[in-house]
Amino acid sequence: MIRLGLTGSIGMGKSTTADFFRGFGVPVHDADATVHDLYRGAAVEPIEAAFPGTTRDGVVDRAALAARVLGDDAAVKRLEAIVHPLVHAAERAFLDAARAAGRRVVVLDVPLLFETGGEARVDVVVTATAPAAVQRARVLGRSGMTEEKLAKILARQMPDAEKRRRSHFLVDTSRGRARARDRVAAILRALAAMNR
Repeated sequence: MIRLGLTGSIGMGKSTTADFFRGFGVPVHDADATVHDLYRGAAVEPIEAAFPGTTRDGVVDRAALAARVLGDDAAVKRLEAIVHPLVHAAERAFLDAARAAGRRVVVLDVPLLFETGGEARVDVVVTATAPAAVQRARVLGRSGMTEEKLAKILARQMPDAEKRRRSHFLVDTSRGRARARDRVAAILRALAAMNR
């Protein structure tokens, strides 16, 4: 089974790329979605203990937590020490189920794949990418996003040029959905040849 690591900085089209893989029938484990689930479940208690006042009604308040940790490396490391083991456990369960089902390719959608050393857990890395101006326009168009917040997020992420350099395949999402989807199809054909 080929484990494909899908990554990309904020606003690069990684989620859209993951949807294309799903559309071709490839199972996708979404690390961000797993974190969202954990913020309504297993991570609530330990996060409240580490960062008092960041949960409300049994759910992690993402805005309050972000305000508490963004720009504070020590706080980010404390949060990661809580969340990452839980995400990895969910990922292992996903991989076990895919293996048992006889899947030939699976996608691990991990925004901070390189930043967390996650490339060691995959066989192939695909990076969703776009020009910096496109990325900036996409991100600043999001509700609640500011220049300051974007700068803090980008400071935690490996530069796109380095991600591209370290990847096996790239999906340029700035050229339209059809071309990005075609690129995903081409990647899957290449992986099928590797599987043979």
